[in-house]
Amino acid sequence: MVFAAELVHGFLIKRYKRFLADVKLDTGETVVAHCTNSGSMKSSIETGAEVYLSPVAAPARKTLFTWEMIKINGNWVGINTANPNKLAFEAISEGKIHGLTGYTKVVREVTFGDSRFDIYAENVTEKCFVEVKNVTMKEGNYALFPDAVTIRGQKHLNTLVEVKAAGMRAVMLYVIQRMDVDVFGPAVDIDPDYSEMLRKAAESGVEIIAMQAKVTPDNIEFVRKLPVQL
Repeated sequence: MVFAAELVHGFLIKRYKRFLADVKLDTGETVVAHCTNSGSMKSSIETGAEVYLSPVAAPARKTLFTWEMIKINGNWVGINTANPNKLAFEAISEGKIHGLTGYTKVVREVTFGDSRFDIYAENVTEKCFVEVKNVTMKEGNYALFPDAVTIRGQKHLNTLVEVKAAGMRAVMLYVIQRMDVDVFGPAVDIDPDYSEMLRKAAESGVEIIAMQAKVTPDNIEFVRKLPVQL
């Protein structure tokens, strides 16, 4: 996934009201950027850290920048929650994720029951629903999700189980936007209900895939699958 416009470099002053961040640009100007990440951003936020913002060509919007990434311990961490969906859609469409290839139709935002899933793919032999989650939190060498209690995430897991029970393929795809981890797992201490539901979903046949992505100011690309430890 290539960024549509050149990113703007700066340093994080503070994040507040969940969706806003003050950033000091290299020019010395302080701007307000939109933070798409509604979670706690635990282990992914540090005052004074380098950040990159994308300019927004929408004069009517209150914030003219979107916060894309932050450098933590020398590693870029992608915090824009919209990017994993774009990256996954491109990769599945182009057959770049092992095990998610061979689809002749790949579309975004498709409803099943009372849930809307990020990606739907099909070919002559199967139909597949994919839910994509952005992962930024780490503990040791583990990438963990979620970083805050997620009722919406729990609902998606339940519906994926229903998809599988209906005879279709159900995939929970975690996109880890940082390179300083080696294993993916649920954040049991933060949302034990989600963690238990994830294990039960896997037992019901929902496929759990964790893809690690390298984030740079130029692009974001998948580099490998990570082992999943539930």
